[in-house]
Formats: sequence, structure tokens, C-alpha cells
Amino acid sequence: MSSNRFTSDQIHILGTLALVNAVNFIDRQIIGALVPLIQTDFLLSHFQVSLLGTVFSLVHALFTLPFGILADRTSRKRVIGFGILFWSAATFFSGLATSFRTLLGARALVGVGEAAFTPAAAAIITGSFPVALRARVQGVFDAGMFIGGCVGLGLGSVLAVWMGWRPALFIVALPGLLLAWRIARLREPRVERARPVPILQLLRIRAYVAVLVSGWFITFAAYGFIFWGTTFVHRVKGFELDEAGVILGANLLVAGVLGIVVGASLADRMMQRVEWGRIFIIALGLLLGVPFLFISFHISNKALFLVFFFIAGFFMSWYHGPLTAVLHDLTPKRAHATAVALYNAFVHLFAVTWAPPVVGRVADRWGLLNGMHVALAAHLIGALCFFACIRFVRGSGRKHEQPQSSTNLDEEDDLESQLLPST
Repeated sequence: MSSNRFTSDQIHILGTLALVNAVNFIDRQIIGALVPLIQTDFLLSHFQVSLLGTVFSLVHALFTLPFGILADRTSRKRVIGFGILFWSAATFFSGLATSFRTLLGARALVGVGEAAFTPAAAAIITGSFPVALRARVQGVFDAGMFIGGCVGLGLGSVLAVWMGWRPALFIVALPGLLLAWRIARLREPRVERARPVPILQLLRIRAYVAVLVSGWFITFAAYGFIFWGTTFVHRVKGFELDEAGVILGANLLVAGVLGIVVGASLADRMMQRVEWGRIFIIALGLLLGVPFLFISFHISNKALFLVFFFIAGFFMSWYHGPLTAVLHDLTPKRAHATAVALYNAFVHLFAVTWAPPVVGRVADRWGLLNGMHVALAAHLIGALCFFACIRFVRGSGRKHEQPQSSTNLDEEDDLESQLLPST
């Protein structure tokens, strides 16, 4: 993927949205680095502090689908601009919380703002670039997510030790407020405002539903790891809190960005050969990461822990760019924001919302290591489910179930040729 093939507008769109995505995930994931201090400050159990992740995810799930539908029917960049301002303000007010209930409410508001961003941004990117590069440009966008998430972990732990958890939230809220104005300068690709695609029509696409189910397991595992990762490295592996956040964040940053680049590139190339190429790369990367993650959980040597954790993170991050590309491959262009929003709503409501408290409850009873085992088991099941998705993407010989490696779904506007008939 060479930048000399892109126009200045394309570069501006991709660069700006990737940067905003980084800020988005700094604000979202920093809470994981602050968990030990918040837990001590408010005298909370593992289960109680995990509710910070639950309320965020629940509210995010409830609002992401309405915002996705709104983005497909109105201006996507206006929806994004509102979201940035809202979540940044809510992050700032999180630092002013005087009780745990107040903090829960503020984190819920962060979920409202962030729900407006990803579906609309991913749809703008897909609409701005060729289909053949879909996974790679979405990979660049998701690299912003990975960078932001890792910076959130590392910066959050350092700021928490130096200043406390409240100033950490004040500081990370500011970049979003400064970035919102840049969104107004984006040249949003034109999308025909045809009749909306009903949600039930999307759910008649069997391959799309199969991806939803597979994504549930992977998302459950990912958010179990993310929310409890710093605490696990601090309490089980023996790293100091600031050291844990920085090392874990830096490790994931390098491994994740490399994995996103490699996975997205492989996915686009495989898609040129077989219609299920992107799904296969997703499944393969997820499966290859399992044994390395398991070893990293159990190895006592700190250096070897980081090596195996790095390898696991590299393989597990293959799925980021291809996943959004697959969701768009399977759905009509005018429903791209809705398709991603429905996916996000589903996994947040039924996976992200439950992962932190389930892992926390297991940790309270049987130790944090066993809690992480629960997340690892979900990851393995999700990898196997993505292999099963290949059958649905291939369509069992039915052309209308295929994701179309060509541009059929983007060129045709007839729902009957894109979606499964009623049975």
C-alpha cells in the first residue's frame, strides 16, 4: 500500500481518523491502568471495580446502533464531531468524581460519546478507498486504536503514580477537545441516501451473523485481558505498577502494530485468491496466538514472559483490519456504518459488558490467574468459530451468501441480490 496512489484528501481522511481513534482508545483504556489506585481509593473488590468496564460497555452498546443508523442517514463527520466532544468532556468530569457511583456515571457518559465514532469513521474510510485495499486501510485506522490503547495503559500508569488517577484523566481528556475541529475539514465521500437497510435484513445474512457470534468470544477475551492486564502483570508477575503499565503498553504497541500491518496485508492478498481469504487470516492469527499467551501466563521469568506475550499479541492483532473489511464486504454500502454499529452493539452488550465482572468474580474466588484462563478459553473458542465462518462466507454454493471479492455489493443496490431471502 503506497501513499503515492492516494489523493491528499484520502491521506487526510485516513490520518485524521486514525489519530482520533488513538485518542479515543487512550480515553477508553486508561481506566485499566488506574484500577489499582481506584480500587484502593474507594475500597472496592475486584468485582466492584470491574463495573467501571461494565457500565461503559453497556451504555456504549445501547448508543452505538442508533448513532450508526444516524451516520448512514445524515452526515457521518458531524456524528463523529459530536462524539469526540462528548467523550472528552465526560473523561474530564470522571476525574472530578467524589464517589464511586459518580465515577460510574461519568464513565457511562464516556461510552455515549465513543459510541458515535467507530461505525461512522470506518464507513468513511471504506467509502474513500478501493475495495482491494479495504483491510489495509482499516488496519491503519485500527493501528490508531492499538496505539491509543497501549499509550493509555502506559501513560495512565505513569501519570497515576506521579500525580494520582484524577489528574491522569484530566490530562488525557484535552487532546480530544483540540482534535474535534479537524473533523469539520474532512471531505466526506458521497453516499446515496437510498432507503435504509433494516436491521432484520442484515441479520438474514448468515455469514454476517456467524461473524457476530465469533466476535462475541474474541471480544469477551480481549476485554478481559485489557481490563485486568495491568493488574495481572502487577500482582501476579511482580512488576511495579508504573513499570507494569509502561512495559505492557510498549510490548502490546510494537507487537500490535506489527500484527495489524501483517494481518491486514495478508488478508487483502488472500482475498484476491479466495473469497474467504480475509476470514481465514483472522482465524489463523487468533489460533496461533493461543499457545504463546498460555505460556506467558504461566512462565515465571519476566523476560520470557514479555517475549511470549509479544508473540501472542502479534498474532492476535491480525484480526483488527480484516474484521471491519469483512463486515463491509458482507453488507451494502449504504449500511456500512449500521453493520459495524450492530456488531459493536452486540459484542459490547453481551461480551464487553460481562468480561470484566466475570473475570473479576473468578479472581475473587479462585485467583486472578484463573480469571485470565476464562478469557483465554473464550479466545480459543472464538478462533475456532472464525474457522467455522468460512463455510458461511463460501456460501455453500449460494452466490448471494458470498462476501464478493469483486465490487458487486458496492455497485448493486438491489437488496434481493445482496441479502438472503426469507425462508
